[in-house]
Amino acid sequence: MKLTTLHKLSQMKLEKDPITVLTAYDATYANLLSKQGIDVILVGDSLGMVIQGNRTTVPVTIEQMCYHTEAVVRGNQSAFVIGDMPYMTYATVDAALDNATLLMQSGANMVKLEGGEWLFDTVAKLSDVGIPVCAHLGLTPQSVDALGGYRVQGRDEEQASQIIQDAIALQEAGASMLVLECVPADLAKKITDQLSIPTIGIGAGVHTDGQVLVLYDMLGLNLDFRPKFVKDFVAEKGVETIADAISLYIRQVKERSFPTADHSFE
Repeated sequence: MKLTTLHKLSQMKLEKDPITVLTAYDATYANLLSKQGIDVILVGDSLGMVIQGNRTTVPVTIEQMCYHTEAVVRGNQSAFVIGDMPYMTYATVDAALDNATLLMQSGANMVKLEGGEWLFDTVAKLSDVGIPVCAHLGLTPQSVDALGGYRVQGRDEEQASQIIQDAIALQEAGASMLVLECVPADLAKKITDQLSIPTIGIGAGVHTDGQVLVLYDMLGLNLDFRPKFVKDFVAEKGVETIADAISLYIRQVKERSFPTADHSFE
């Protein structure tokens, strides 16, 4: 199977072909996702919660991320693979270079960092040395304690303006993709329309260039609660296997029938 590239993902934005993204943390699920035709696999530090059982993503280490990235890459057939940079592994430019190198050497095609304009120099340096960067704005789980919990970001005008400013700055620094998490749908649309790089939404409405969910969430395996933006695809009519659920997720993202207003924020 032909590997998905960053160039293809950029073309998908231009052609308004929605980009499908799911997380995976092991070879078996990576293989299943890629065989169903997922465009991007995110090796998310969400593994700290869904695999390790932690309250937040903060305890996840770079060594653990490299381990899971290697496993995903071995199982993957065609998807573009993004590896999360865990908590405090990019607090300085030098730290970011060292840790991003480890993730890329583990097989990732891109690294993802959470944060706004303060990451400008870091993103610029990573881009300069040939490490593709996915930025992440809105609700940034690594900063959940500083944000006061898992809350929608960008609802007031000042905060929305800051997120737009951050998005533009990160693109100018060299970011090649942007995840928008838990922001109002109209704000996500404004950012998507202003940027030339693909935007991937999670709880950000239907008008981003693509959608991402945590695999365990879309399979209905939530341990404690189901966020508003999550849909249990296993429970859908006609779904008999995990492969069916993944295929339905891909189809509904491509058709833009997911997410609906019920999965989005105003």
